[in-house]
Amino acid sequence: MTEGRRNLNREIPTCGSVIGGKRNKCVIFPVKSSLVAESMDRSNKNWIVQTKPAYESDLIVRVGDFRFNLHKLPMVARSKYLNRMIIQNSSHEVQKNNSVSTIELDNLPGGAMAFELVMKFCYGWKVDLTAKNVAPLYCAAHFLEMTDDLTQGNLTSKAEAFMSFVISSSWNDTFKVLKSCESISRCANRLHIPKRCSEAIAFKACMNPEAFCNNDYNVDNVKLEVVADNWWFADVSFLRIDHFIEVIESGKRRGMRSEVIGSCIAHWTMRWFSSAVNGLENSTLQHLNNKLRSVTVESLIRILPFEENSVTSSFLLHILKLGSVMKIDSELLTILESRLAMMLEKCDASDLLVKNYGEGDSVYDVAIVTRVVKSYAAHITDNSQTNLLVVGRLVDDYLMLVARDQNLRADCFQVLVEALPQNARVCFDNLYRAIDMYLKAHPELTEEERTCLCSSLKYHKLSQAAREHIMRNDRLPLKYTTSFILLEQVMTRPRAEFGMSNGQTKSRVVMGESRGGSSWMMSSQKEISRMKREVETMKGQLNDIQMCKTKLEGQVKKGFNYKKNFASVRKIVCLGFNSAKMNIGFASFST
Repeated sequence: MTEGRRNLNREIPTCGSVIGGKRNKCVIFPVKSSLVAESMDRSNKNWIVQTKPAYESDLIVRVGDFRFNLHKLPMVARSKYLNRMIIQNSSHEVQKNNSVSTIELDNLPGGAMAFELVMKFCYGWKVDLTAKNVAPLYCAAHFLEMTDDLTQGNLTSKAEAFMSFVISSSWNDTFKVLKSCESISRCANRLHIPKRCSEAIAFKACMNPEAFCNNDYNVDNVKLEVVADNWWFADVSFLRIDHFIEVIESGKRRGMRSEVIGSCIAHWTMRWFSSAVNGLENSTLQHLNNKLRSVTVESLIRILPFEENSVTSSFLLHILKLGSVMKIDSELLTILESRLAMMLEKCDASDLLVKNYGEGDSVYDVAIVTRVVKSYAAHITDNSQTNLLVVGRLVDDYLMLVARDQNLRADCFQVLVEALPQNARVCFDNLYRAIDMYLKAHPELTEEERTCLCSSLKYHKLSQAAREHIMRNDRLPLKYTTSFILLEQVMTRPRAEFGMSNGQTKSRVVMGESRGGSSWMMSSQKEISRMKREVETMKGQLNDIQMCKTKLEGQVKKGFNYKKNFASVRKIVCLGFNSAKMNIGFASFST
């Protein structure tokens, strides 16, 4: 027996007026019976009632496979329905010259078990009522119209009185009544039994346990002082979806806190859909077909509270995955994606980890996260730049967490990289780390795949340390590394030489001012001419670099082993750049 089932068999000291008490049980007798049975014997599926004085059986009632050989007088004295059926069948009996009436009760709520109790009650025997049988017996009494206008203290009123007591007094027995309604759903719903049970459960779950708990009551010799808000989750997790929804809706009407409701829904979902989440089958879901699972997931999404922080992003991602796998209504999936998108700014990267369990799948479901990030990108506004940067860091952190997954495809990784706009990242260092980790874990990638992955990295948004690492990284594609080396050479030399040239210009200006205005003008004109010559020289230098790059690309096409000769490549590029010996004063270069 599981821990959860043991949970239903104990009396929680915080739930009801019967604190730690015995199971509720009631023995009822009819006020009087027109014919008392001396014995009731069962042979296989046949019941035979012997009376005193002895009378022949003149009524046969069939309930499913069971046959009850009874007498009309005690049965019609308690049941309007049986009386009416016997009258309707009397004309057929006269024609057949048969005094025995036969009635079929295939649709009787509770079946043969309930009718056995009805039979005992009609013949004046005691009937033991418990939390497990009172609801089926109450429904059967309603079906047979065993009301007080026939006989005072008839079965319907007695079953109603006991059921009301059980629901109002005992937490555990309320669940037993509710569970017994699963096999008689149509009749039980018509008589509002599940609703009454659900309201009683919600009422006690909303209450402060101290309000109805005996302060002197001890559990295992430990005084009960503080009870968590989730003390009732384990019990409601065994309810069927329709009864669970009744409890949640009742809790909402009574003002239960939204975060408690959200946590309870998450607990129920993980209990019933553990196989769908873990990719394993268990006995809980064996009787659920795909259609019922889809309807269940849709129902759970519809009852989710809308208040902020009422449900976690991790749970919403799991239920989004469930909905995607089961192909539920696309509108509900869109609602979930939009809701998750609004929560991304407050998420941690670990909150986005949703496991896959299919054979050959990646460890984590990156596609689900990509859908949410794209939904966020589609709804961002111009004034949300700060929040966009937060989400950009979140995505980069998540990429680093999943980058080492051997089964994660390059296109799936790249789609998530490109899901956000370029202005979502001020610095691309974390993105570079994630890409480098992915390349290290996937050495089998082609040059084209590696180039596509690196295409998102921008030179001017990387730190100097990251740029230096890129130029030494032999995991990156040759074309990409070469372009970074060239850009680094172009950007560093002008900066270095511009400082010296600027100092010379300042000294010349000072000298010109000391010698007079005309001398200063001549010096300025010479300086401008010199700068023009340097720009032209710079153009020639860039042409030399382009020729060097073309030469390298030709070697690659001929089968040049880039990784083994990485140092040589870098040397060639640097030499190609330094071959034009010139003094550069000022130049602008845009990337």
